[in-house]
Amino acid sequence: MSQIYIDNAFVITMDGRRTVYDGGGVLVENDRIKAVGKIDPALVASGAERLDAAGRIVMPGLINTHVHLSQQLGRGMGDDVSLLTWLHERTFPYESAMTEEDSYRSSMACIAEQIKCGVTTFAEPGGQEVDGMGRAASEAGIRGILARSTMDCGDGLPQKFRETTDECLAIQEENIKNWHNAADGRIRVWFGLRTLFNNSDELVKRTKALADKYGVGIHMHVAEVPDEVAFTKATRGASPVELLGKLGALGENMLAAHSVWLTDNEIDLFLLHGVKVTHNPAAAMRVLGFARIPEMLAKGICVSIGTDGAPSNNRMDLIDEMYLTSLIHKGRTLDPSAVPAEKVLEMVTRDAAKCLLWDDELGSLEPGKKADLAIINLRNVSSLPVHDPISNLVYANKSTNVEYTMADGRWLMKERALTTIDEQELLDATQNAATDLLKRAGIKLRDRFPIMKCAD
Repeated sequence: MSQIYIDNAFVITMDGRRTVYDGGGVLVENDRIKAVGKIDPALVASGAERLDAAGRIVMPGLINTHVHLSQQLGRGMGDDVSLLTWLHERTFPYESAMTEEDSYRSSMACIAEQIKCGVTTFAEPGGQEVDGMGRAASEAGIRGILARSTMDCGDGLPQKFRETTDECLAIQEENIKNWHNAADGRIRVWFGLRTLFNNSDELVKRTKALADKYGVGIHMHVAEVPDEVAFTKATRGASPVELLGKLGALGENMLAAHSVWLTDNEIDLFLLHGVKVTHNPAAAMRVLGFARIPEMLAKGICVSIGTDGAPSNNRMDLIDEMYLTSLIHKGRTLDPSAVPAEKVLEMVTRDAAKCLLWDDELGSLEPGKKADLAIINLRNVSSLPVHDPISNLVYANKSTNVEYTMADGRWLMKERALTTIDEQELLDATQNAATDLLKRAGIKLRDRFPIMKCAD
């Protein structure tokens, strides 16, 4: 038995009553939370690791419900271009040139950034080289859900991605066999559907059947852009969500990413079938538009927050996304009470856990749940004064204030230093891998300013 005792903290539990303890503690035993709040000294073993968290906030580890680990090496690759240009001229060449080792390097870089932002769990919506992602997550100690970017049709697909429906499904079943519940249960595998541009009706229907069979979820990009809506209406006679409903794909195990261009009827369909939504505000503001998040929340739809991938966002920082989520919907609705700070915290903790079908173990600090947490120090010039810690966490907080991150009872970061990843080695390896990958993919980015090399 090993114990870690965190004491004298401002503990935000996010439990059913949203209990907060001022001067409270969290007792971790092995990979679980043993006690929260006022800790009985008799529960603390003499050899327990002790951490005085005076002046700091302890909260559940953040959950990023939509992040492309395998796109981290492409940060900056998709700036200032349309979605279809981003996809066909940048992302498809990038992904089709990627090896398993590239995927591993990309995933490790992305995971390192997540840990430094207080994220303890992620949901990957799809890359091709799942083994590379799994290796990285296993080594880094983080918790996550893997998926494969799955496509069986569509224009402009590189040769590498041209697969039959049977091949698409067989590969995903193999991924489940290899990685589901791996790394002591920290890693799970879901089925992925990329978009209706690239998914046949047969693939959608059979994916739903297999997800139900294995008891896992489906991660899918849904109604991202008006072109997608026009495409499905023209080729299949229905809007994206209506089509998914006709195909029987909507359900409590579907996590719909973006979901920007929804009608009132489609929002009602999400509610009717228990579909969950992952909102990606930075990516949406770049090219997609305003998702109707306040309307979804008012209906009772479970909505969480994700960063999306580095070519879509650049800032893979869930704390930034919390701030954006609170801000953009106030501006769109002209309602200062829209998506308040308390709701934003729910969206990255307990609601995010529900979206990932993992709320029995994650999303709050309660006895018996997994010991996933973050410790945040708001005592700095960017956050002080603190009159309301909940508001400060959302409206004034920055990821540099995250001092400790723990997953499964293991420190992933202590005092801003990564404990499971060699950060200096990572920096060199990431730049070298990214430069080589874009060269192999033949991607040339626009020169914004003339660069003159100076002689020594």
